[in-house]
This record gives sequence, C-alpha cells and structure tokens, in this order.
Amino acid sequence: MSDYITGFHGIEEALKKKQFSGKLYISKKNKRMDQIKELALKSAVPVEEVSSAELDRLCPGNKGFALEGKSTAKSTEVDLDSFLRTFDKENALVVILDGITDVHNYAAILRSADQFYADLVIVPSRRSASDSAVVTKVSVGANNWVPVATVSNLTRAMKQLNEKGFWIYGAHMNGEDCNDLNLDGRTVIIMGSEGTGMSRIVREHCDGFVSIPTDGHVDSLNVSVAAGILMYEVRRQHRQKSAGKK
Repeated sequence: MSDYITGFHGIEEALKKKQFSGKLYISKKNKRMDQIKELALKSAVPVEEVSSAELDRLCPGNKGFALEGKSTAKSTEVDLDSFLRTFDKENALVVILDGITDVHNYAAILRSADQFYADLVIVPSRRSASDSAVVTKVSVGANNWVPVATVSNLTRAMKQLNEKGFWIYGAHMNGEDCNDLNLDGRTVIIMGSEGTGMSRIVREHCDGFVSIPTDGHVDSLNVSVAAGILMYEVRRQHRQKSAGKK
C-alpha cells in the first residue's frame, strides 16, 4: 500500500531530496501547484492531473495535491559509532527519544531538531515511532534533514556519548530549572515517553535532570513542546558563550 504526503512543504522536501518514488496528483491550478509540478518533473516524478472528486477518493483530506508512493532512501539515517568517531564540535546538541511512540510527537520533535540544528537524534529500535508519510507531513519535511541514529541499546549509546565528553540530562519535572543549569558544551537531552517518562535504566544513567519552569494549571507540557523549549535553551547558551568569546 502506498503512502500519501499532502502537505506542501513535506512534498517539496521529499522531491528536493529525491527520496520518494511515486506519482504526484494535482486537482487544482495555481502558482503553488505549478511550483510543485515543476519540482516533480525535475525530480523525474510523474505528474497526473485529476478531478477533485478523484483525488478525494484516492486521498481524503488532500489540499488539491498529493504525492503517492514510497520513500526510497533515508540519507539522514546515520550510524552512531561512525558519527562519534569523526565528531569534533565543541558545542553540540544530541537528543535521545526514549519510547516516543506517537508519530505526531516524533515529527514535531524532528521539526524542532531541524530548527535548532540538533547534531543528532537517537531513537531505540523498539518502542519508537519511525519515518513515514505522516512524519514527513507533520514535520514539514524536517525528517529529510535531521540526522537520526537508531540503536538497539540506549544505555550503551549514553555511555558512548559520555566517553566523547557529552553531559546527559533527562527531562524531568523535578529536575533543575533549565535557566539555572549549565547546558553549554556537548549536551544530550533525553525525552521520555508520553505516558511514563524515561525508563528506569535510562534514568539511572543520566548525569542530571532538567526541568522547564511553568506556572500553568495542568501537570506538564506536551513532550514535543518540552523538547523544543529545551533544545532552544541549549542553543541559547551555546550562542551566549560563543558571543562572550568574541
């Protein structure tokens, strides 16, 4: 069964990266459609103009266009060992997702990871959302740009990062205020699952815990929102230190 990407930016990024094999369906004519059509043709993806009724039958919820097919590659998938072997940045941001199974949350985290130029996102091979057309749509194509490493053992990955000079902080409501915590240098942020948080063994291997100060009436932030805030804070501290050196 084919996947459908219906978001303009998701389609645009999939075509730009030439990582999608299939067909572009178009049911309307306007400037945006012309841009997508031109990009598809440049990427050797066939374009078929159909009626709105036909496209609705093929892909309900479309916006006048839909890219049907399958992803052909994952150039952003990296090997952790290879990544660490050549890594030499002084300031770095790695995000570990421990049991993030909701594809919408996963996609939103990738979108933030792209905006705050995370060096790497690490996910476990089990109990984790993975790449799909939904992820491409919700992340607005960010999954085509963010390096992702899939590992079989998160605690082993954490030890490898420690050996490379990374400090590892788990996101936890009882952790230290992110405004007071030194997140400069090589930093790892771990986001736990939507329901139960980090697993016990992952929690035991953290160097510390970080929280976001809030004054609302509900218990906690959505995991993808919290991830974005923490990524921003890490990069803010990185920029602040870099500016101080000038």
